[in-house]
Amino acid sequence: MYKSGRKDQRVSGNLLRKAAELLLDLLYPPVCPFCGQISPGGICDKCRTKIVYISGPRCMRCGKPVRDESYEFCEDCSRQESGITCGLNLWLHKEPVAGALYRFKYHNRRNYGKIFAGELAARYADQLRRWEAEEIIPVPLHRSRRRKRGFNQAEILARELGAAAGIPVRTDVLFRVKKTSPQKSLGKKERQANLKGAFAVSGAWNPGKNVVLIDDIYTTGATLDRAAKMLRKAGARNVYFLTISIGQGI
Repeated sequence: MYKSGRKDQRVSGNLLRKAAELLLDLLYPPVCPFCGQISPGGICDKCRTKIVYISGPRCMRCGKPVRDESYEFCEDCSRQESGITCGLNLWLHKEPVAGALYRFKYHNRRNYGKIFAGELAARYADQLRRWEAEEIIPVPLHRSRRRKRGFNQAEILARELGAAAGIPVRTDVLFRVKKTSPQKSLGKKERQANLKGAFAVSGAWNPGKNVVLIDDIYTTGATLDRAAKMLRKAGARNVYFLTISIGQGI
């Protein structure tokens, strides 16, 4: 009787959520994140022809495109060790992707997160299974930055992807304990110094063998690498990552 009651509650909860989503769609019709036109399917057909999906030869560590298969790693990854086992990205960071991600982060377009995560799930759900991913962990923001922005874009992506792929999402594992400067404005040595002591891992975490970090953009890779090293130090065997976009390789 008790189990039946809990099942009925779950069914009722799912129906309420679906009804709420339908109501929101009526009040605020879904729009394409790239052009802003109403598009019930998310990305409109016209914009889908403009975005560049990552395919073909790519770096075996960061997923950045390389000229041909003779390059196992991109120039950056070939020069340094990393805590990252392997990572993949969805699109090249160029227009219209760059503008959409900027609006997602800085213009409070949180609804874009569901569309982006849906694209990740559609393209990389099989890869998550091959990685035997046990937990998804969003790259955290420092509390002051999160308070100013009102949300963590990586957490939105992680929760949507976790729901689509059926993988637990952990926001109680990795923490940003140091406020850092934007990485893109710094040189290599400055980036490393900037991130020193930036992350901490909960001592209560019982690490999975295979975890997946989620972030919106792979810029220099320094942030993901530092986070991965902290998770590996805490006991994770493999740390993979997925991002929405990445720059052009060699």
